[in-house]
Amino acid sequence: MDSLILNVIKHVVKSGTLTITTADGKSTTFGDGTGTPVAVRFCSASAQRQILFDPDLRLGEAYVDGEMVLEEGSVTDLLDLVLSQYQSAQHSVSTKILSAFRFAFRHLSQYNRRGRSKRNVAHHYDLNGRLYDLFLDSDRQYSCAYFERENDTLDAAQLAKKRHLAAKLLVNRGARVLDIGCGWGGLARYISRQYGAEVTGITLSEEQLAYARSSKTALSATADVDFRLIDYRDVEGPFDRIVSVGMFEHVGARHYDEFFGKCRELLTEDGVFLLHSIGRFDPPDFTNPWIAKYIFPGGYIPALSEVLAAIERSGLVVTDIEILRLHYAETLKHWRERFLAARTAAADLYDERFVRMWEFYLAGSEMAFRHQGMMVFQIQVAKRQGAVPLTRDYIGREEERLRVAEVVGQRESVLPIA
Repeated sequence: MDSLILNVIKHVVKSGTLTITTADGKSTTFGDGTGTPVAVRFCSASAQRQILFDPDLRLGEAYVDGEMVLEEGSVTDLLDLVLSQYQSAQHSVSTKILSAFRFAFRHLSQYNRRGRSKRNVAHHYDLNGRLYDLFLDSDRQYSCAYFERENDTLDAAQLAKKRHLAAKLLVNRGARVLDIGCGWGGLARYISRQYGAEVTGITLSEEQLAYARSSKTALSATADVDFRLIDYRDVEGPFDRIVSVGMFEHVGARHYDEFFGKCRELLTEDGVFLLHSIGRFDPPDFTNPWIAKYIFPGGYIPALSEVLAAIERSGLVVTDIEILRLHYAETLKHWRERFLAARTAAADLYDERFVRMWEFYLAGSEMAFRHQGMMVFQIQVAKRQGAVPLTRDYIGREEERLRVAEVVGQRESVLPIA
């Protein structure tokens, strides 16, 4: 069994420095000797065997369960080294068979009806809120940030994301806005504060709902934000604007027609809908089995071809598309570093196994954006072509106006009461 797994690794790792110590104590080094050295030790022959036949699922399990130990370097270093070369490597027969099987039956795991959708959301988003405070920004933005400059802080980049989204929405004062998958409410509060809009934020997470409602006290007494625990399929409109950030990944490909059909139903005739979601540069595929099992059950990262086809069938018109390439990789790097800096606190909330699981999740996700064709898209759609301006100049102009308004708002918030 040692020779089998070592032979597979030899065909994957051509560059870098990776030392593998098998359960029998045999050490072998792979690569060209460059980069950060990484040393891995297997604690059992069964872990080696499982990784050999199903690396997509079993590598993460072996690390989380302590059956694979990093003796030099970190799990981030390991994933960076392997995933940067994995796509072009020759895969084993068992891996090809499993991949074909998972692709063929991918829709079964994405059959996200109302009850199942709520359970899927609870699995991840109803964790202890203090966990998210360990690594997210001060507004609990749990989606891709927008780095206008490479050295932006996480808080600055998340504020820039909200500004960028708001500018594309073309919100008028008093507009009715729906935020599908509002999370902890940060974007809804921002839109309400900046535009005086009537914002409805919906979520399936009871923890997020409680936090969002409690955070309304930070707004002025005149702010109009309503947070609800409701499935998007049960919302009644109409709305002038709809925005959805980081929620579409939980819809499931078999429900895309239902999703866009509902959005069309909810929009006014001059309405605008902005969708922000993780996507893939490659053709349609299946969800990584480790992520599906432990992190995001029912989740799926769509190809643009799947999304655009569903929009076309709905009768909506695509008015703008933007691809954010490495922004999420940088966001995840910030989250990973902040999470590991608070490792002891995270272990106190849960345990060391949970910490390893989330370290693997954050590191693996970051490297998927760096090496495996993942990106973020923002698609603006409308019922009419004329609902948005002819050129994109309005986006930059509105971002500048919002940037000034944010500064003025901060100054007003610290003025003493007369």
